[in-house]
Amino acid sequence: MARNSRQHLIDFEELDAVTDLTPAEQTTWQAARDATNHAYAPYSGFHVGAALLLADGTVFKGTNQENAAYPSGLCAERTALFGLAAAQPGHAPIVGMAVAARPSGGDFGPALPCGACRQVMLEYESRQGQAIPLLLPGRDGNILRFSSLSAIMPFNFSPDDLPTV
Repeated sequence: MARNSRQHLIDFEELDAVTDLTPAEQTTWQAARDATNHAYAPYSGFHVGAALLLADGTVFKGTNQENAAYPSGLCAERTALFGLAAAQPGHAPIVGMAVAARPSGGDFGPALPCGACRQVMLEYESRQGQAIPLLLPGRDGNILRFSSLSAIMPFNFSPDDLPTV
């Protein structure tokens, strides 16, 4: 049996400081950080904020929302996307996204979206038919810049994988 070894590379930039971001990226980055102040995280103490920048300049935020029945909570990335779709049907395209996280009373640190959020994020990118650039705080205090959400979810499940009805 023949096997092929393959490698999948993820394309992103590592930025040293907020000053390396464009003005629009700085706005989105700061909005995600500000959103952490409104997270409901009494159980984990991990406050996460997400911000979406729309083509018309609107910034829409989401936060993690925990629940004593742990599976009933929801991540910041999904509250932002689901909230935007519910509040503004037919909204302007999303042209940027940022995520931030910090412990209660602590400094900001890494915030890498979970698999469920990555799947949802990618579907929104697919739905709008154009890339959504993403900013994430890295583990070394740097900023990770992805030109598309698809970069963080290789081998994803998509509508193309569903059987036709």
